[in-house]
Amino acid sequence: MEPLTPALQRWQDQGRYTTVQGQRLFVAEAGQGDSTLLLVHGYPTSSYDWHGVWNALAARYHVIAPDLLGMGFSDKPQGHAYRLQDHADLLDALLAQRGVQRCHIVAHDLGVSVAQEMLARRIEQPQAGCRIASLVLLNGGVCPEAYAPRPIQHLLSSPLGRWVGPHIPRRAFERTVAGLFGPRTQPPDGLLDDFWALLNHGQGRRISHQLGRFYIERMALRDRLVAPLVAQAVPVRLINGSADPNSGAHMARRYREVVPHADVVALDGIGHWPQIEAPMAMLQALHGFVQSIGTPAQDGATATISR
Repeated sequence: MEPLTPALQRWQDQGRYTTVQGQRLFVAEAGQGDSTLLLVHGYPTSSYDWHGVWNALAARYHVIAPDLLGMGFSDKPQGHAYRLQDHADLLDALLAQRGVQRCHIVAHDLGVSVAQEMLARRIEQPQAGCRIASLVLLNGGVCPEAYAPRPIQHLLSSPLGRWVGPHIPRRAFERTVAGLFGPRTQPPDGLLDDFWALLNHGQGRRISHQLGRFYIERMALRDRLVAPLVAQAVPVRLINGSADPNSGAHMARRYREVVPHADVVALDGIGHWPQIEAPMAMLQALHGFVQSIGTPAQDGATATISR
């Protein structure tokens, strides 16, 4: 097992573990603000993706950032399906366990699709769980048809994935990750060490092929995931690093085509991780949007999403 870096050890020390539906999840939680933010990270990292904006968010909001099952410090069962619905089930159960009645979801990468699934089920059943006040979506497959997976994702999702996953060379992993950053905002010193350690923690590479198939599942669920955004079921802001080859300017362009009057904040020159590459710009875009939504006291914590 890859040893934890000092930065990851500090992140682990400030969080805690909780059992949700029989699975042990790592959860970082801080802040006492009126509004709750659920931060949903992407593949293949963890809640650590939010470390650069964590203190600033906790100063204003109550923030909850779990490691999705199969990633980071959470359990990594080999036999699990790791479907978008499974991730959403666990997050809904976690929010219920915490007694959260209303939250804003801030999601990145895989987390974007999980957040869309959580919203879709509330359209079907308005009383399904915690009320979603808004979505703040960072780079991810908002419109699955516009997503451009990297070659390693195709390989992991192929019949060879079961063998390739546990044998991914570190150099190939780092090259792929660095290629997702903007040309002038490459990973800072130590970040690739952190990401590699997260991937390997709990023998994570042995299930990387199972987790990585989400982009194929997402295509099959495309209409279900996109429909609530088109219907403007809740306020949504897309904060988009334009230089991301996976889901950058081309994703924002497609989103504007699909959703009339889409709220998009484009960060020129920024790649796949706006919260790491341009934390101040990301925070400014997030704060202005969330503050415009109002607080539970203003709109009623038990209100439901309209159809």
